[in-house]
Amino acid sequence: MKNKSSEVMAKKARKRSFRDIIYHENTVGYVFISLFIVGFLVFTVYPLLSSLYLSFTKYSGLGTPEWIGLLNYKRMFTMDPRYIKSLKVTFVYVFIYVPLRLIFALLVAMLFKGGGRIIAAYRTIYYLPSVIGGSVAVAVIWRQLWGYGGIMNQLMIKLGLMEEQFSFIASKDTALMTIIVLAVWQFGSPMLVFLAGLKDIPASLYEAATVDGANNWQKFWKITLPSLTPIIFFNLVNQLISGFMAFTQAYIITRGGPNDATMLYVVYLYEKSFTTFQMGYGSAMAWVLIVIVAILTAILFATQDKWVYYENK
Repeated sequence: MKNKSSEVMAKKARKRSFRDIIYHENTVGYVFISLFIVGFLVFTVYPLLSSLYLSFTKYSGLGTPEWIGLLNYKRMFTMDPRYIKSLKVTFVYVFIYVPLRLIFALLVAMLFKGGGRIIAAYRTIYYLPSVIGGSVAVAVIWRQLWGYGGIMNQLMIKLGLMEEQFSFIASKDTALMTIIVLAVWQFGSPMLVFLAGLKDIPASLYEAATVDGANNWQKFWKITLPSLTPIIFFNLVNQLISGFMAFTQAYIITRGGPNDATMLYVVYLYEKSFTTFQMGYGSAMAWVLIVIVAILTAILFATQDKWVYYENK
């Protein structure tokens, strides 16, 4: 009788324990984030670890990967001149387009700092390139604009800047410039961030500067620019990462040509991985890209104390 009673009590305790777990507030939270955790593990962590493993193998996408150690990394820097060229092209692209894009974004943001319906409409118009600029359709149109017989040809001939038709995307001297112009044209996103930053600068600072006799350039140099340095830093990091990941425009407009003049890093990575099916080599390229971006980002974070001004410091 006593044993039977203790079994019933133990059963009730197990039920109560299970019910406590089910109705515990933390359990509800875990249930809600479980889908994200599963998705993160399956679609982010697993591919990352797989690509790290494949970077040490010779793998075509079919069959079993063959372990070759560091050979892909050695081949990249010592036996593949096209890889070195893609690296140079990408650095040139990033170090030209990022400053130009941020400068244009800041200038336009200062023009649109005021209110009004017209200004709001202009903001939307100038933001549109950022929404559609990365699409295949815009890249195709851009290729027509700058190609042989395109609108840019006709415009420059009428202005007397050129005497005959010329394809900007078919020349190795001008092809990268057309890609950079397209990237700079998509300055809508950093412009909106600059606008938000400009609106956060206290008007009292400008009023005090006016009383002291400061002109517009002095107000910009002494008030606007220092106040915007956290925004500039944020945009700089984002655009730097975005620049190294550029793919669609270069692939659609020039496919890396002519003579690899626009062979951006990710375009070459794609070619190696999905055109020649060198998945192991492509994975190694991806990890080198991660390291390059991480180093540059770390340098920016390490130097921010010297030129970024925060109010709470």
